[in-house]
Parts: sequence; structure tokens; C-alpha cells
Amino acid sequence: MKRALSVVVAALFLVLGTLTAPAAADRGSGGRQPDPRPIVFVHGSAGSASQFQTPALRFASNGYDVADIEAVEYDTQFQSNSLVQVHERIDTAVAALLERTGADRVDLVGHSLGTYVSQQYLVSSPARAARVAHYVNVDGVTASSPPGGVDTLALWAEPWRYPGVTREITGATNVDLGEQGHTEAVTSVESFRAMFRFFNGREPTTVEVEPERGPREVSGRVHFFVSNLPVVDGTLRVFRLNPATGARLGRPVATFAVTDGAFGPFRATPQTRYELELTRGEITHHFYTEPFTRSDRFVRLLTDQPGGIVRSIMTSSPRHTNLTISRNKEWWSDQAGRNDTLTIDGVSVLDGIAPRTKRAIGLAVGDKGADGVSVLGQPIAEFAAVPFITGVDYVMKAGGSTPSARGLRLRVEPRDGTRTHALTVPAWPSSDHWVSVQFDAHD
Repeated sequence: MKRALSVVVAALFLVLGTLTAPAAADRGSGGRQPDPRPIVFVHGSAGSASQFQTPALRFASNGYDVADIEAVEYDTQFQSNSLVQVHERIDTAVAALLERTGADRVDLVGHSLGTYVSQQYLVSSPARAARVAHYVNVDGVTASSPPGGVDTLALWAEPWRYPGVTREITGATNVDLGEQGHTEAVTSVESFRAMFRFFNGREPTTVEVEPERGPREVSGRVHFFVSNLPVVDGTLRVFRLNPATGARLGRPVATFAVTDGAFGPFRATPQTRYELELTRGEITHHFYTEPFTRSDRFVRLLTDQPGGIVRSIMTSSPRHTNLTISRNKEWWSDQAGRNDTLTIDGVSVLDGIAPRTKRAIGLAVGDKGADGVSVLGQPIAEFAAVPFITGVDYVMKAGGSTPSARGLRLRVEPRDGTRTHALTVPAWPSSDHWVSVQFDAHD
């Protein structure tokens, strides 16, 4: 456990260093708007394709085919794969996209540790670099020249973390995203607009995630956190929910045997809430999301093995519920006038546990120690060494082991004053169940 955490932290600091590692060629449309090139995304430490979910939906809202946006996922601790193997996965993704679309090249996006992976990929072989039209470096490593000579856009966030230091890729287009967070730099409107303009030579038609007409095709993968190894022995059932209570409405609308991590697609109807229930081993994991606005291939259900990073810290009992709440935009609780608010049944649980420096996009909530006592206003100490996660000791009484059990009302007021996000989920007992809630990073 300690070794795994230390490796994650080491990878994070590696990314934030000043490693070196390109500028480019435009498509030329001859007066006609060409089909957009496919995109390959490489995530950062402890990440997954979900960090690119919001940008992918925005690209789709501007005419991209969802099948033309791919993510290369890997074990960022490099215990179950090597850097060479990750590069081979990028090769496979690029070749498949070029074959399917007939495009001349792809556009490549790396975030955080993924910028190191991507830059090493581009400089490893002229043939590899020749298949990439544009490269976007999102808040990652610096470089003395565009990697592999590929036209490069570098997006930088969190200037407060690097006082007196100018981060850049020499010869690239460098854009300062100001006070945005490290993960927010991938999912923000500003970063999307910069990427779209860089790829297409024009402004996007919209920066919103526009609702798709009719049913949406939803698919994704079930991975173990943080290795991104696929679940191979699970069953995933999809239920429609009563939005007011979180209770299930009838039988599953889809059931999938998860044998290689993949599930779907299933058809999601507009404005409908869903539960995705994973059964395997000794615990059932319930995943709740906001309604699907568009067809989506980047749904990622991250589960934990017994003794895993989150489950080893939190306490289970039949009397209380454990929640994992995530959003691909940092939670802030120490920025006066610019804080997020997260309440559970009207009780604010974010206060004091999510300083901007923590970069928390995940939050574990439960009765630590199962003593029936809440300790609000301070983080659970064991999460101090875990990147991107914080936690709070808050008692949520379990409502029973049936889907119609008492609902927990979760409400998010984003710091930028955009729309309120609200979900109600059943209070499953943590002895046999885990509950994960994923809020949208977009509005």
C-alpha cells in the first residue's frame, strides 16, 4: 500500500518538473471545411479517459464523430505496463483511427504525466511524429522545442504553484489559462476553445455540450483504480431511476458481462437518471451520474479491490453509507469568494478539506472508524499522501439493503456560479455496497 502510494506521488512530481521534450503543419482546406482529424488523448497520473469526457462531448457538439475520439489508458505507476508498451498502445490507436477514418494524421492531446508519455512518443521515431498533425500539451512538462517537430499548443494552469517561473515549450503556441486547476485545464471552456481553434483553424460553433436529439448511445469501461487494469469478472446492470428518490424504476434496461473491462452500448433517453450497478466479489458497487446529454464512449467506472487505496482507508459497516464523489474539475474550499459548495442532506461536507493545493477531484465520505461521530471541517489524515483525493468523516445512516431505501440528497454549487448540480442516491449499507457519484465538469 505504502509503495503504491509512493509511486503515484513520485509520478506526479515527475510530471511537474521541467523535463524537455515541438511547432507544425496546417491542414489546408482549399476553401472547404475538411472533416476534422481524429483525436487521441493520453491521461495523467491516476487518470483515465474520463478526464477527456467533457472535451469529447464538446467536440461532438461541433461535428466530430464520437468514434473518432480515442483515449489510451495505462497504469501510471508503471507496474503492469512499461513506457514502451504504452507507446505501442498509442501506435495501435493511431493506426486504427487512420484506417477507419481515412485521415492523413491524428491530433494528439496529453495531460500531466500524459505529456511526458506523449512527448517521449513523438521524439522516439520520425515515423510516429509524421502521423501526428497537432500536439496539445495540457499543464505538463516543458520542452526546448516542439516534440518531434510537431505543431504544438501548450496550455498552462496554476501559475501560483510556480512563482517566478515561466513554463513553456519553446517554439510552440503557449497559452496561460490563469488560475484554473490542473484537471480543470483539460475540461474548461477556455482549453476546449484553444484546442478546437488549434486543430481546425477556426472558432468552434459552440462551447456548450449541446443536447443530442433522440436516444444516446452510452458505453465505457470498468477499471481498477489506480492501475487502470480492466475488470474481467463482473456483471454490470443498468437501471432507470426516480430522480427524486434515486430508487430504481423496474427491471434493468441493459445487462453486460464484463470480461475485458468494456461494457455497452446501451440507449439512454434524454433527461433520464441511471444507476450502473457492478457486481463482483464480496461487494456491489453502485455508480450514479447526471443524465447523459449526448452519446458517450468515455464513461469510466473506477472500482477498488479489497485493500485498495480508498477502501483500505474507509471503514465499512451495515449501519452507515460510504460515498465516493468525483468531478473532473478540482474541488476548492479555501479560496474566499471562489469556493465550491457540496452538501449532503443540507450539510456542507467540503469545508476545510479541499485546499486548492490538494488538487482534489475525488472525495471519500463516510463514518471513519464506524463510531457514529462526524468530524467535519478537517480531512481524513490518511488521504494526505494520496494525490487528487481527499476525504471527510461524516455519518450517513444506511437506509437498508433494498433499492427503495432512503435517498441521500447531494447538491453542488460550483465556484463559478454556473448551474446547480443535484443528485439523490440510495443510502446503501457500506458492509456490502459502495456508492460512487460522478458530477459533470461542464454546465
